[in-house]
Formats: sequence, structure tokens, C-alpha cells
Amino acid sequence: MQNNNEGLFGLFLKSEDTLWVSSENDVIFQSRKKGIEPLIDYINQHSPCMNEVIVCDRVVGNAAALLLKVACCKMLYASIGSEIAVETLNGFGIPCRFLKMVPYIINRKGDGMCPFEKASIGKSPDEFLEYQTKSNSLNSFTLG
Repeated sequence: MQNNNEGLFGLFLKSEDTLWVSSENDVIFQSRKKGIEPLIDYINQHSPCMNEVIVCDRVVGNAAALLLKVACCKMLYASIGSEIAVETLNGFGIPCRFLKMVPYIINRKGDGMCPFEKASIGKSPDEFLEYQTKSNSLNSFTLG
């Protein structure tokens, strides 16, 4: 199974997609949207989750890590991940593989921490979803 997942991640990296979610070796969701929007779309379309899934993503910060718990992720592959996200994923028991590790996800201007990374620190998955919904910040900010 591990080799199949590695192969899936390799195919994902060659695609222009920003997110793939797979279940039982089939890609069940894919998106080209940026930031955490694809994960929120997946959660909205597949909630409550019935099966654990494998996720391939481009950039995973703490906000995405919290959402991956809600999405019933059992394994994560990503191009870039933050140290903060690794701590969160480890706390949830979600194994992850990043091609590059960074201290934190930067904002799109490149001059500071991503607003979702900052807003998600210290929150549970439910608290972050509530924050995101109330602030409606998805329209203003997205992850890398």
C-alpha cells in the first residue's frame, strides 16, 4: 500500500491540481483552488466522513492540519509543510511526508506568517472551522 501511495503522490506532483483526496486507491476529490479552500470544499461535500482518506496537497500549514483531522485523513503527502502542522498532525496520529519543511507558512506577500496559520494556532479543528466560518476570511486570505 505504501508504494501505491508514493505513486499517487508522484502523479499528483506532475498534475496542476492543488489537492487530491483518495480512498481505496481511487481519487475521489481533486481541486485546483488555492489555500485551504479545497479542503473546506471537500469537507462540505463529504461530511460526515465515512472512510479514512489519503491526502496529497501542495502546502500544509496548521490550518490545513486541523482540517485534515475533520476530513478523516489517515496519511498526508505534501510538497511543503510547516513545523507547526507536523506537531498538530502528530498529535492527531496522522502520518505525514513533506518534501520540504518550513518553520511556518508565509503569507502571499511574503512578508509574514499566513493569516490562517496564525489564526489556527491553539485551536481545535472545530474551533478553527467555527472561526473560519464566522470570519468569512476565506474570501480575503488563502494559504500559499
